[in-house]
Amino acid sequence: MKIQEALVIRPYREADFPAVHDLNKQEQWSNLVTKEQDTKQAWANSSVAVVAEVDGQVVGCLRGLTDGFVSLYICELLVSLHYRKSGIGKKLMQAVHSMYPKARLELLASSTSRSFYEAQGYRPFYGFRKTMGK
Repeated sequence: MKIQEALVIRPYREADFPAVHDLNKQEQWSNLVTKEQDTKQAWANSSVAVVAEVDGQVVGCLRGLTDGFVSLYICELLVSLHYRKSGIGKKLMQAVHSMYPKARLELLASSTSRSFYEAQGYRPFYGFRKTMGK
């Protein structure tokens, strides 16, 4: 059976957080790993939170915020290293965009994920970020 046939994209549940936390560790997103309880609360309070499962195992996740009509901001998109280049990230993005088809997708990308988004037809734009206390 191919991964695409076994793939299930479903709403995030609190019981998924250990798998999401492991994906953050795998990606070395130290801020999200260090602030585990804050990250867990962020998942619980997000308007968009889905996971990708293969054979009952969470192999990807997407968390976002939206007004439902104009903007859909993707906060995090992660796919396990073992499942990359299998279309899971693209399927996660398509699933959430289909939930809010009028909204434009907004996201930040790292230098390593830039090529993924460009291949999906996203265009770069300029933005800013500030963390309190810095």
